[in-house]
Amino acid sequence: MTADAPNMAGEGVRQDLTSSRIGLLSSPTPVAKAAEDMLRRRYQWSAVDDADILVALGGDGFMLQTLHQMLEGGRSRPVFGMNRGTVGFLMNEWRLDQLAERIATAKAIRVAPLEMVATTVSGETFVHAAINEVSLLRETRQTAKIEVLVNGRVAMPELACDGVLVATPAGSTAYNLSARGPILPLQAKMLALTPISPFRPRRWSGAILPDDTAMCFRVLEPENRPVSAVADQFEVRDVAKVDVTLDRERSLTLLFDPEHALDDRIAMEQFTT
Repeated sequence: MTADAPNMAGEGVRQDLTSSRIGLLSSPTPVAKAAEDMLRRRYQWSAVDDADILVALGGDGFMLQTLHQMLEGGRSRPVFGMNRGTVGFLMNEWRLDQLAERIATAKAIRVAPLEMVATTVSGETFVHAAINEVSLLRETRQTAKIEVLVNGRVAMPELACDGVLVATPAGSTAYNLSARGPILPLQAKMLALTPISPFRPRRWSGAILPDDTAMCFRVLEPENRPVSAVADQFEVRDVAKVDVTLDRERSLTLLFDPEHALDDRIAMEQFTT
C-alpha cells in the first residue's frame, strides 16, 4: 500500500487543518474519544491554545462546558460542534469527511450569555455566566417565596413556587420549555421569565421581556424557605438575592452546517409534539 492510498478504514495522507488553525477537543466519553481518534488520524490539527477555531466532540453538556471555559479564560473562538452525546441540540451531525469544507461554509450563530450575581444569606457574592438559563430552585420541601423586580420595580411582590428561571433564546428549548416556558426565536432579542410549578399566583405563566431588562429576585423568608441559584451547571446555595442581566460584551460564536443551523432548529421546535 502506498503512502497516499487510502486503506479500508478510509485513511490516507492526513488533510492539513493547521493553515486554518483549527483545534480539536472532545468529552471524556468513550464514544467521543473514539471519534477524536478517527479525526486525528484523518486530519492534522493545530494546538488548542494556538487555534482560531475549535471543533468540539460530545453532547450539549460538553459544548456548554467548552463555552464556559472560554468565558472564564477571556478568549472567545468560534466552535463547530459534532454530536457524540445524546441530544446534541447545540451540535452538528457527526461526519468524518469534508470537515474543512463544512467549517468554511458554516453559518455563524452568535449567542450572548446571562450574567448572574447571587448574594447569599451570609453576604457572599458569586458571579457566574449562563448560556441557557439562570434558575432559582427551592432547596427543601418548603415552597419558595420570591419577590420579582423588573428594571428596579416590583413586578410581583410574592411568587410562591418551586422556582423561577430566566432563559435566553438559545436556552429557551431546554429547561425553560420543560417548565412550559415559551420558545424564543434566536433573533428575538427577548428573554423568557418562567415560573416553575407556581402555587401563587397559580395561573401566572411567566413573561417575555426585552433582553436589556435587568431582573432581580429577592428570596422571602430565606432561612425558613432556602433557595439555590443555578447558572447553567454552577450552583450557589442559600441565596438572598439574585440579579440577572444579559452580557452582550461576551457573546460567543457557534458554527453550524447551513441546513442544520441553530436558529432554524429552535424555530422548528415550535412544531414538535
